[in-house]
Amino acid sequence: MKIAKCAIALGSNLGDSYTILESSLEILAQTPKITLKSYSSWYRTAPVGPPQPDYLNGCALLEVRLTPEELLDTLLDIERQFGRVRQERWGPRTLDLDLLLYDDLILDTSDLQIPHPGMRERAFVLVPLAEIAPDWIDPVSKKAIAQLLEEVDCSGVIQQLITD
Repeated sequence: MKIAKCAIALGSNLGDSYTILESSLEILAQTPKITLKSYSSWYRTAPVGPPQPDYLNGCALLEVRLTPEELLDTLLDIERQFGRVRQERWGPRTLDLDLLLYDDLILDTSDLQIPHPGMRERAFVLVPLAEIAPDWIDPVSKKAIAQLLEEVDCSGVIQQLITD
């Protein structure tokens, strides 16, 4: 199977979000058929949806030898390892892993949409993604991530300087 370049978004607002996000990156890096190429800084963002704590968000670039569906299954499995329970739409979560981009693929099935459907409107995705992949072209809008970032309000996305 050929290698695909992928972008994922990571988020957490329950538990020790920093440790959860860092640990999920370690698990991804150790997963067969996945190479963690780079990841962004972490950003504190206000939640979307019901009242809940702020999120810690970031993005990562992967190279995978997995189909989009296999990668999605892997991401969902890692979420479950951190106690993710899907109770309410946009509710709080220990870990959220979203597949944003998979090469230049456009896919729309009942289980998976690539590019991620909300990606172009979400500063909490575009800010960290532009940090690590500003020139990646969104196959739907045909715009670079850096261009998409210029079209959203980024005022609520605050870089977190976290030291161990």
